[in-house]
Amino acid sequence: MTLRPSPVALLVLAVPAALALSVLVGSNPVPPGDVWAALTGGGDATARFVVADQRLPRTVAGVVVGLALGVSGALMQAYTRNPFADPGLFGVSAGASFAVAVAVAYAGVTAPAAYVWWAVGGALLASLVVVALGRPTDPRVPPTRLVLTGVAVGAVLAGLTTGISLSDPDAFERMLTWHAGSLIDRGYAVTLAVAPLLVLGALAAAATAPSLNAIALGRDVAQAQGVDLRRSDLLALAAITLLAAGAAAVAGPVAFVGLVVPHVVRWCVGVDQRRILGVSAVAGVVLVLVADVVGRVAVLPGEMPAGIVTAFIGAPVLVLLARRSRATGL
Repeated sequence: MTLRPSPVALLVLAVPAALALSVLVGSNPVPPGDVWAALTGGGDATARFVVADQRLPRTVAGVVVGLALGVSGALMQAYTRNPFADPGLFGVSAGASFAVAVAVAYAGVTAPAAYVWWAVGGALLASLVVVALGRPTDPRVPPTRLVLTGVAVGAVLAGLTTGISLSDPDAFERMLTWHAGSLIDRGYAVTLAVAPLLVLGALAAAATAPSLNAIALGRDVAQAQGVDLRRSDLLALAAITLLAAGAAAVAGPVAFVGLVVPHVVRWCVGVDQRRILGVSAVAGVVLVLVADVVGRVAVLPGEMPAGIVTAFIGAPVLVLLARRSRATGL
């Protein structure tokens, strides 16, 4: 009998490998020995700056963004019962981008650490508008209207963002990297600023996880099984909004992570939504870190934003998985 390695076990092993690559590999080459010396407090000043001041904070940001997008994507698909749903359907990314465009064009904001509060505010405001306009009054009704409202609000905000960017070329130039979804220059200050949102979002996701398997059978069936649909809706909406807003504030709109990761995880672990949420958190971290590492060396001596790399990776994977009935079923 041939023993096959568990996909989950391989994924767990991939986490330390991705973390190591994120610290060891960069557009500014540093020998592994110097990297280790910098991590242990030694080495020359250049190595310490590259490793301790650039790569480590960037790695932490990648972990945070990957975890938030993986969990929010899995939760969005479970909540809407739509295998092609993603957190962007709540208008979160569009709201964050619009707020950052306003900040750059009219408030003179230029530093990524200053973007974060504008991005969080725009993301939260956009999601609140979507929920207020699209949430069904009857909890037994599927949230189809909510998704359509999110698409409409996101399209309007995306148009406004494009208009602001084109009206001020200098502002567009300053926000170009952020808008592509990047971890460049993301220091600890940026990540710590959104940490409370991410913690609250993770707690809300954990609280609603037990009800997701029942909701996957249908909202009427879930209510018959004793699930409090209003409470589950509130927790799910809060978790998706907080996690996606935090990720967008740190790195901008990183494409495909929240859409593709739950697909891959569902194919590997089955349809138990609790397992999907947990494994999606790990898979999201691996994908974002690997994409960031690839972006660092793909166009030397420059760098490619992680959001562009995830789009290159995610699009063909999504097409492949969409052709598999098991992967698309919820």
